[in-house]
Amino acid sequence: MADTDLSTTSEHGVLGVRDVDFTLERLPPAPDLAALVERHWVVTWELPPGREASVTLLPHPCVNLVLDEGRLAVSGVGLGRFTYAYHGTGRVFGVKFRPGAFLPFLGRPVGDLTGTAVPASALWGPAADALAARMTGPVDALVGHVEAFLRERWPDDDPQVELVGRIVAALLRDRTITRVDDVTDRFDLAPRTLQRLFRRYVGVSPKWVLRRYRLHEAAAALAAEQHRPWAEIAAELGYYDQSHFIRDFTDAIGMPPLAYAAACRRREAPVSA
Repeated sequence: MADTDLSTTSEHGVLGVRDVDFTLERLPPAPDLAALVERHWVVTWELPPGREASVTLLPHPCVNLVLDEGRLAVSGVGLGRFTYAYHGTGRVFGVKFRPGAFLPFLGRPVGDLTGTAVPASALWGPAADALAARMTGPVDALVGHVEAFLRERWPDDDPQVELVGRIVAALLRDRTITRVDDVTDRFDLAPRTLQRLFRRYVGVSPKWVLRRYRLHEAAAALAAEQHRPWAEIAAELGYYDQSHFIRDFTDAIGMPPLAYAAACRRREAPVSA
């Protein structure tokens, strides 16, 4: 299976700058699950009566198993940003699978899930509903229940998962990769082979993954360094056509980079899709 160091290690994806009114905790999986599971995550909040808040996210190219309000769902790769609104006291728990690593559980192209979320029972039947009913109490109990569930359904090794993991790690970390041709050259793959591999295992194209990771970094840099020239950030990320960067950034984030930096200075959340 995949080298456990080859993961989407980026912790970007939460857009904007805001007061901390929720807590995000990331937990590593058990070592025997780490080839396919990147991490567990849990978001908790406790707001005073009458107050509402929201968080806008730009998702990673991963499938998540999510427990929210007692319902367990399998969420495919999210194509656009989305806003989660919350109030009162609550918690959302998730299992983030490595890019390409959910296909052995699904048994069909992961692209079938892209842009959608389906009840976990659609994949695993009544056992998934029983798991959701057991997932109460402290976080370590939730982790224990879901990891036992996955072990019982652990798939056979698939060497393509390891290959996808290496490619995705390169897209994430290597600044010299600016085009899909760079990937095909490095991994000695025909363009059509690479496209089919990603469509089946990841659910989106390699170009989409590369762009998403770079936009994650651009948004994080502008939020942290709000007066820094956005063109400088774009160049560092391999965007040598400024109009191309503006178009990609605006499509993904919902506003141009200059407006986004200004909104971050005002501590305003981005517009949701």
